[in-house]
Amino acid sequence: MRKMKILHTVESYLPTHTGMAEVTRQISERLVSKGHEVTVATSKLNDRKDIIINGVKIVEFSIKGNNVRGIKGEVDKYIEFLLNNDFDIICNFAAQQWATDLTLPLLSRLKSKKVFVPTGFSGLYLSAYKNYYSKMAEWMNLYDMNIFLSDKYRDIDFAREHGIKNIKVIPNGADEDEFLRETGIEFRNKYGIENDDFMILHVGSRTGFKGHSEALSIFSKANIKNSILVMIGNEGSGLYKPIMKIFDAKLFIFNQSSRQKKLNKKVIVLDVPRIETVQAFKESDLFIFPSNVECSPLVLFECMASKTPFIVTDVGNSSEIIEWSGSGEMLPTTFFKGLSRTKIKDSVVMLEQLYNDKEKRTAMAESGFEAWKKRFTWEKIANEYENLYLNLLGENNWV
Repeated sequence: MRKMKILHTVESYLPTHTGMAEVTRQISERLVSKGHEVTVATSKLNDRKDIIINGVKIVEFSIKGNNVRGIKGEVDKYIEFLLNNDFDIICNFAAQQWATDLTLPLLSRLKSKKVFVPTGFSGLYLSAYKNYYSKMAEWMNLYDMNIFLSDKYRDIDFAREHGIKNIKVIPNGADEDEFLRETGIEFRNKYGIENDDFMILHVGSRTGFKGHSEALSIFSKANIKNSILVMIGNEGSGLYKPIMKIFDAKLFIFNQSSRQKKLNKKVIVLDVPRIETVQAFKESDLFIFPSNVECSPLVLFECMASKTPFIVTDVGNSSEIIEWSGSGEMLPTTFFKGLSRTKIKDSVVMLEQLYNDKEKRTAMAESGFEAWKKRFTWEKIANEYENLYLNLLGENNWV
């Protein structure tokens, strides 16, 4: 079988566990399993011990930043790498980061077929990015294909408004290898959670933009008994720690509250291995995600795969995922400077209603699981990427 030689570029990759790292990993590893050669160009990490992980070759660069904040590090080395390799396909994952931004001025010089996965254009409405996005349509026209995670978000709307024709929607997904297998873990038992406690899960890095503070406010105000809010996520960088002080203050007040103790409500904050996070999804009664900014949240697909109903702000393409899955409800949301903000009082009502309606939660869970199996496993999504790459090369008859 003739193999494609593929380069995926992304700011972060294993062992870092960000959303984009996971998307890139899933696609890359599955393309390797299909016989293709995949390289990932990414940021250098001191704790990355291997440069080949599950068959994917990793090329590291000590580079930080983006076109707006400035880019520092091994810039010339990366540019030389792009210009002097013979990849069949180069796919840039995510705008506004160095691995893509350094590629943009080189597009007309690259002989490979070029693919761009914008993942949301989070800075589109920010004044600092005005000049950056004034050039974006020109850059997008130089790509052979632009892949969007949603048919209803600012990045694909931008493309359509600027007459970009080479577009395709390929959604995110959840890993069937993780969610269909038994983990061998009893999450509730390990963390002292009673089997009949109503377990609400929130998963997201402590960046200040994943809705930690809002989730705690909704939970603390809700008139629900024998319940626990489990919040899983890694620590944000120093840049975000001041934002999380609001959450930490609210958590301190919550823990001192006699009302919460009377209702037998608890909150635990964890940073756990991935396998425990997967099991937490499986054992939860409800997932809450009042995030401020997203593109296409992976955690909602993981809710579908784990039979966990969810409530989420109108962020990214969450409304579309609710339509696809039938397993979620939209938290009442306002918008300010491109950020989503949940209406706490109205969201409390929604949480209380779902808490009291087990039959509805069960129906939502089953609906999401069936939708995920049909369309949103990573195997199906990797097949779409493979077919697109082959079609770009005119080699769709490869066997």
